[in-house]
Amino acid sequence: MTLLRSILFGIIQGLTEFLPVSSSGHIAIFQSLFDTDLGDGSLSFIVLLHLGTLIAVFIVYRKDIAELVRAFFSLCGKIVKGPPKLSELTVYERMVIYVAVATLPLIPASFLEDKIAFISARIWAVGIILLINAVLLYFSDRFASEKRPPEKVSAGNAFIVGIMQMFAVLPGLSRSGSTITAGLAQGFTREYAVRFSFILSIPAILGACVLDLPDFISETVSSGDSAQLMIYFAGASAAMLVGIAAMKLLIYISKKSNFRAFSYYSAAAGTAAIIAGVLR
Repeated sequence: MTLLRSILFGIIQGLTEFLPVSSSGHIAIFQSLFDTDLGDGSLSFIVLLHLGTLIAVFIVYRKDIAELVRAFFSLCGKIVKGPPKLSELTVYERMVIYVAVATLPLIPASFLEDKIAFISARIWAVGIILLINAVLLYFSDRFASEKRPPEKVSAGNAFIVGIMQMFAVLPGLSRSGSTITAGLAQGFTREYAVRFSFILSIPAILGACVLDLPDFISETVSSGDSAQLMIYFAGASAAMLVGIAAMKLLIYISKKSNFRAFSYYSAAAGTAAIIAGVLR
């Protein structure tokens, strides 16, 4: 892989991982339309791209993550003394529980990824899923009643968000778009829906990296190509930097505007993918 291609993939990953337009869908379309792939060492590159976006989340939400770490230990202390009532927990202690509950649906979803991988090779199918993503985003603002402040969010609400995240294993269906829409549909405030979605991405991305870690180490050691590894790190750095910018942009938009522009973009990208897939 060339340095330019690595950085380009990193930019695509960083932008589309956090903006609600599907990173897996865009990478699949890019690979198909331009007859390119990640080449040898593809697993190592994918893992590093994910690590780049994971670091971006830690940077943008470092204060919330620090509070969640403290809340985790304080929650453990309360549980040891006796099961506490939900009303007795702080907002961050409840968020620890909600993130855990919302992550549960990813366990069965992890077994489905290999079975649906064939979709990525059919860009017309990715295009159809992008159209579904566009519909979700279009109606997300209609769902936004914002009648449920963070202290009123329940474990059931979090689990529904997790169910939507599970469906986002489909290339073309945005993880952030699905989870934010699910939150808004249940009355989350815009700020909380976006924050919960991004924090929820931490176990999702980390889990994917951990599952691939043995193969990543084996592939990296066997290749022994330090120059190629540095090129991969360049792509990961691009994913991190662009990911930070994308997250800050979505946070700003969630406060000042709506997601219609992303809906229109997903519809246009999906339509173009379907046409390109049919004509190929």
